[in-house]
Amino acid sequence: MTSSSLQTTSLSKQITYLSFALATVLIASLAGFGWWAASNIDDRSIAREARAVNVGLSEIAQRLPVEQDSAAIWDDAVINLRANNRPWIADNLAEWMSSYFGHDRVYILDAQSRPVRAVEKGVAADGLIYDQDRNALAPLVSGLRKQMAAAAQGLPDSTEAVTGMGVRDLVVLAGDMPALASVRPIVPSSDAVQQAPGSEFLHISLRFVDQSVAEEIGRKFEVHGLAFESTAQTNDERIAAPLLNAQNRIVGFFSWVPQEPAYELIRDTAPVIGGGVAIAALAVIMLLGRLRRTSTMLEISKAQASFLAFHDSLTGIPNRALFEDRLDQALANRRRTGSRLALHYIDLDRFKHVNDTLGHPAGDELIRRSAKRLAALVDEVDTVARLGGDEFAVIQFEVTDIQSAVALGQEIVAAFEPPFDLAGSEARVGASVGVTVASDSDVTAEDLMRQADIALYEAKDNGRARCQLFAGELDDAVREKRALEMDLRSALAAGSGLHLVYQPIFGTHSGAVIGAEALVRWEHQERGRLSPASFIGLAEERGLIGQLGMWVLGEACSYAVKSQLPWVAVNASPLQFRDERFADRVFQILAETGLEAKRLEIEITEGLLLQNSPMVQETLMRLRARGIRIALDDFGTGYSSISYLRNHGVDKLKIDQSFTAQLGKNGEIDGIVRSIIDLGRAMHMGVTAEGVETETQRQLLGAMGCDQLQGYLLARPLPPMELEAMLLAATASATETTNPRSAASAG
Repeated sequence: MTSSSLQTTSLSKQITYLSFALATVLIASLAGFGWWAASNIDDRSIAREARAVNVGLSEIAQRLPVEQDSAAIWDDAVINLRANNRPWIADNLAEWMSSYFGHDRVYILDAQSRPVRAVEKGVAADGLIYDQDRNALAPLVSGLRKQMAAAAQGLPDSTEAVTGMGVRDLVVLAGDMPALASVRPIVPSSDAVQQAPGSEFLHISLRFVDQSVAEEIGRKFEVHGLAFESTAQTNDERIAAPLLNAQNRIVGFFSWVPQEPAYELIRDTAPVIGGGVAIAALAVIMLLGRLRRTSTMLEISKAQASFLAFHDSLTGIPNRALFEDRLDQALANRRRTGSRLALHYIDLDRFKHVNDTLGHPAGDELIRRSAKRLAALVDEVDTVARLGGDEFAVIQFEVTDIQSAVALGQEIVAAFEPPFDLAGSEARVGASVGVTVASDSDVTAEDLMRQADIALYEAKDNGRARCQLFAGELDDAVREKRALEMDLRSALAAGSGLHLVYQPIFGTHSGAVIGAEALVRWEHQERGRLSPASFIGLAEERGLIGQLGMWVLGEACSYAVKSQLPWVAVNASPLQFRDERFADRVFQILAETGLEAKRLEIEITEGLLLQNSPMVQETLMRLRARGIRIALDDFGTGYSSISYLRNHGVDKLKIDQSFTAQLGKNGEIDGIVRSIIDLGRAMHMGVTAEGVETETQRQLLGAMGCDQLQGYLLARPLPPMELEAMLLAATASATETTNPRSAASAG
């Protein structure tokens, strides 16, 4: 072998050794990088699972107050708690809350923070069970009481001040049992129920942080083998994370079997790597490809976890957390660009009725379909969110003016008019909508949410299934209207200022008083005499018409039973007929006053019959069956129809005074009046003409065959004593006419 050959061999070996060394370094570098990447991926996977556990526990904690408020903000809740109606409390506040929402323990506390109801696992428990939890819950209860007292200080009614308040924390109960605790005040949902500061009942819900919670979080976020333990149990397979309360005290540990996709990958590919340098490159490529896919899977999993954290699990639309974030972004964009936005709060009417009658699966399906109807109404840039229960919100971007915001609100109301088909059952619900438009660059998200909430409750108070625009808290008209409402409430409560006058109704041919219509008047101590037009509409709008109507009916019946008046007529608002117990309330007043049913006439309007409501039909049928007559007021001014007169049953038609005023002046009006009288005679109904003010009108109506007359020509509305004097004078005159000798002797 020559020296050149030896040099070539040596160089070749050197090159081989160098290549091997370089390959070894490359493989080692790749192996080191792979191990580092695998460890990083596994750490990220474990961190994601830890975040998922925290998000899951936070969702459960945030759900507690929302579920409580579904029943705790309710007039009936306050009324039945004050009455200690235990069956109702069990069905709506205590056992129901525990069994439906899965609250492990539920306590109802009175104004002195004493337990009035205790429930564990959906079953009523001995009140002594609260004593075991008192020490853990006392700081939350006392803290909430202080907050409510400060907020309602100096107010006669604490409802508005304390609504929405609450505290929650992670507490440790007796036996070292950790639990999520939420304490909320039980408050009225309308102004119909007053609540003095310090008289509030409290609702406490506890959800044990135990294995059931761990399994729920594990299923939702795919955390394998998630368990809750009082002490950390870790080994080569399991890891643990401490659970801290608000005071940073460890109350337990969540442990689980972590997903380590990279470690599993290395374990699976190790035999291949050990197979030889020949396939090392291929193994590295496979490893890198597998790592890339694993990373992609982790990113997808992270995206899924993020979606679940910010979207409602039932409907898939944004939840409260994402809603608040997008509202903040929208306001920031408004401050930057000056564009308008509107916030809509939507609440489903009669949702609880559907839930109770058709079952919770039907209720869930109703929520899903409601979300779809809302999503179909808005633009892609808008946000539809579920805030909890049957409450939704819409953030409307690019609002050109207030009318466009109101138009969307009205579209939402109209979209919920068609019924829902839920598993073959027809469910009718409505939507009440509160709308506010961001008109101030300094307005905050909290301001907008509060304004929309006020508008929503205004919509519900005004009869539900309607859209209400936030009018502004400092608006003079709003303030004036609110003041008049409070005065009317006081007048009804004290029975002062309100009184009745009676306008006589005369027989056309006899000229005698055959009845009278009761009319309400209000002598306000500061404003003087108020027209009924200024407060009747307000009473209907603010939910006071039922109370006012029953007061008028009671006063009229009490007067009639003591007088010589043949019968008395009382007007009834269409809103009163929404009360399915309206007929029963009328019968109760008749029983209390002793007035015969045949001496009462109830006047209604055509609008009530046009509703074509089975409940209205049944109520009218029950009233007439008892002997009460039904008169149709202002007949001819609406959509008069013979069919609804026959279907609903009416005893009398009242010709509106706008027709009476034109008698003898307009031949067409004369024909209409004559037709109404002929219609009444054909259908065996009485006919009364209102607004008779001239002798010509009286003579024409008499010639046409009208039965009864009412108007200033004959008599103005009279106080009770003057009407009684008129009746006595008429009786005396009739006696003198029938006994002329006695009259002459007396003279």
